[in-house]
Amino acid sequence: MTDDNQPVLFGRIAAMLPVRDIDRALAFYAGVLGFRKTFENGDPVGFVILKKDNAELHLTLQKTHEPAPFNVAHMMASDVDALHAVIQKQGLRIIKGLRDKDYGLRAFVFEDPDGNRIDVGQPIMRQAE
Repeated sequence: MTDDNQPVLFGRIAAMLPVRDIDRALAFYAGVLGFRKTFENGDPVGFVILKKDNAELHLTLQKTHEPAPFNVAHMMASDVDALHAVIQKQGLRIIKGLRDKDYGLRAFVFEDPDGNRIDVGQPIMRQAE
């Protein structure tokens, strides 16, 4: 709320991932996952905006980046099993294996090429009893 009791409206919010190598990060997020670059800034490039479907991701070059020991982004996917297979094929580290969670998601956690932990989920479709 603002001082005059008018609600504050929010627009998009996107995860900002620090990466040590923009080209390597683009090879993964664009080349493997299919995101498209919609903006870049710097010479050499130090910031990139990527989009795919309803997802938006910002990459920022941080050459001394040390990854956090916790999840830094949560991503919903329409086929978490297929995405899990892609991540495995890329040889990326799976932090938490693929399983159905009691909170209604089928989910797993992986590390991207820079060690950023991404939590991926898909709603579990419950059949009527």
